[in-house]
Amino acid sequence: MILSKQTLSSISKEGVKLPLANAFELPEKILQFGTGVLLRGLIDDFVDKGNRAGVFNGRIVVVKSTSTGGTDAFATQNGLFTQLIKGIENGEKVDEVIINSSISRVLSANDEWNEILAVAANEDCKIIVSNTTEVGITLVADDKVTNNPPTSFPGKLLGVLLKRYETFGGSLESGFVIVPTELVVSNGDKLKAIVKQLAINNQLSDDFINWVETANDFCNSLVDRIVPGKPSETDKTAVETTLGYTDDLMIMSECYRLWAIETSSARTREILSFSKADKEGVVIVEDIDKYRELKLRLLNGTHTFSCGLAIVGGFGTVKEAMANSTFSKFITTVSHEEMAPSILTPTINLDDAKAFAGKVLDRFRNPFIEHQWISISMQYTSKMKLRNVPILQRYALNNTTPPTYMALGFAAYILFMKSSLNESGKYVGELNGKTYTITDDLASKLHQHWLAGSVEEVVLSILKDTTLWDIDLSSIAGFSDKVASFLQSLIDNGFEATVNSI
Repeated sequence: MILSKQTLSSISKEGVKLPLANAFELPEKILQFGTGVLLRGLIDDFVDKGNRAGVFNGRIVVVKSTSTGGTDAFATQNGLFTQLIKGIENGEKVDEVIINSSISRVLSANDEWNEILAVAANEDCKIIVSNTTEVGITLVADDKVTNNPPTSFPGKLLGVLLKRYETFGGSLESGFVIVPTELVVSNGDKLKAIVKQLAINNQLSDDFINWVETANDFCNSLVDRIVPGKPSETDKTAVETTLGYTDDLMIMSECYRLWAIETSSARTREILSFSKADKEGVVIVEDIDKYRELKLRLLNGTHTFSCGLAIVGGFGTVKEAMANSTFSKFITTVSHEEMAPSILTPTINLDDAKAFAGKVLDRFRNPFIEHQWISISMQYTSKMKLRNVPILQRYALNNTTPPTYMALGFAAYILFMKSSLNESGKYVGELNGKTYTITDDLASKLHQHWLAGSVEEVVLSILKDTTLWDIDLSSIAGFSDKVASFLQSLIDNGFEATVNSI
């Protein structure tokens, strides 16, 4: 039995959240560019919650913009898909099964552009969201709004806006709330600037461009949820056997979720009414920098300080490392005691930082997600610079001694980056008798630094390299000595003994 509108009545209600009886009658209120698992596992989940709570009462028309894949599964299943939500929240295991009914239909931009424009002319549709895997938020200067369809996502959006403007005579009330979710800083601002430039390039009227500017709210946003996508074939079959139906659109996600949306508009808040069903997950504020900083430093930054040490310790996945008491001691201390106090701002207090750090550790402990440390190590040096060097600088401003656990994390990074050049011209490292490829554009520089001589000389050479860090990290009092001491200990004594010696 395939999941569909027709087979819902045959599905047992035990252990699964079925759609509401009126789910298929709700009007189409959202135009969504992208069919990817992040949109379905996060944005469409929030919409589904809003419908179940009776605070939104609308469905989504999805625009498929890429040439790969088809829309057949969505049509066969009437837009329904199963979402498995699995993880740790507040120390408790979460395991939910939800049949999401938020998607009304999926339209192909290449084949059904006129139908997409018809959605733009629908008065009920007031929201546009995106997470594009095509050109994304970039300007294709010669993109034509008259093409069927325009080439780029901003070009398609311009076409939708033009249709809306023409349909409703340029009224202020007809403007869209536009919320891109691409992982680009100031994504709303950048998308708006590109759309306006394309309007100029297409010689559209000043009145239209003014309407784009004044009637539409382009919101910067930040999304955060791990959505690995379709479960493994073994897990999928096991779930389908339990549920009694098959589902080609089934996805899995962690329970943590965040969609931070930046706006000062009361109209926008009201239009995004699904947010009322999950006020912890959907945060609508005038400035989302707080949420970006917390994510960058305490989620991404903790990964980066921990990655090398985990690999030195012989752990393949994040959940495997988190099950080890020695590693758990390191990651808890570095995030709560050293990193969290170093990212405080007028909008982030210590309670905020430690609460977020606690949620991060819950996410790392998720037993259902296979997150490989070697994948996290990609572009390790750039990640260390972007995410963690600012934390080291802030720590140094507020303390007279160097950070112990951050120094250990940095030492493990240096050890991970020790390499040789193989026959294929790739830099490879070796730890615990295992060889790994270093995927880092700066691997050659670290390779050269490792030729500096003794451990102390290697560390000093790396820390002083301002082309890597933009600053001389050896200028942080005592940091070079502490990193060198830990690096020597990791080489001589290994992971367990080094961490437990602190």
